[in-house]
Amino acid sequence: MAIENSGTATPGASNTIQRLPSPPFIHVPGLTNLRDAGGCTLENIPGKAVRRGILFRSAADPCKLDATGVAMLLRLGITHVFDLRSVIELGRSGIQGHGVSGDQGQVHDDQAMCGTGIKRLFVPVFLDKDYSPEALAERFGHYSDGPEGFMKAYATILAAAADPNHPYAPFRTILEHLASRTAPTPVLIHCTAGKDRTGVIIALILALCHVSDETIADEYSLTEIGLASRKEEIIQRLIRPGEALEGDREKAERMVSARKENMLLTLRMIREKYGSVEKYVTEHLGISRESVEQIRRNLIVDVEESSSDKKEREQRPLL
Repeated sequence: MAIENSGTATPGASNTIQRLPSPPFIHVPGLTNLRDAGGCTLENIPGKAVRRGILFRSAADPCKLDATGVAMLLRLGITHVFDLRSVIELGRSGIQGHGVSGDQGQVHDDQAMCGTGIKRLFVPVFLDKDYSPEALAERFGHYSDGPEGFMKAYATILAAAADPNHPYAPFRTILEHLASRTAPTPVLIHCTAGKDRTGVIIALILALCHVSDETIADEYSLTEIGLASRKEEIIQRLIRPGEALEGDREKAERMVSARKENMLLTLRMIREKYGSVEKYVTEHLGISRESVEQIRRNLIVDVEESSSDKKEREQRPLL
């Protein structure tokens, strides 16, 4: 399993490499922008870091992996894949029906993962709305105008995930897994590009673990590297005739970006609107304070322990 060392290419300040895990990217053919979001150090709690090998994120579609790709996910120990896409996006990917009968935890109809023990959980932020980059460009004309536009789009994601009538409670479902009384098993969280919906829930988790805004924003910005191989493809779709950004390459490039300012502004907005990340999680997602503390107990470890988790993972045999 190839590990891509992109630490020196991370956008941002020179001390970014000290705060973020390096190397962050994991090469699995057919799965772009795959990385371990753990390993971030806690600047205000010396000697502590977010546990590696538990919290993975990606773009693309794991259901399209071949047997080798699935085996590589198994080597990472991943037991749950949380899919934040809508029914419309699933249909575009060729998934006819999401295999959910009302309860979280049901799996997509996915032959590649049958018999592997990996569960694909349908936890859409927007049940019947297309939230792919192309749809966002059409829905939010300001989305491609810079950090303010991204912040407004991310505010919509936060509000939708916190809807008390949401049938799948996407963010709460993910957080409850991480709050398990026993050590949580590794998860993979993804949407279409692995940037916006995925970026928001990853930011919430890291913030609950006392990771600084700067480090969270740096981790978010790694998506620019992770999506580099697909950037031109996405831009061409956005600017083709009839699309929202027809002929406007400059706006399209801003839209596929993951500038750290987008996330810094979003974290500031969360505190201004909800009081804090923890208040959003407890008062709007319905996660108990005890569960928040359990997430911290599960995910915050000594830096040395985080490093040993990474070494143990890399030594697992490829099944």
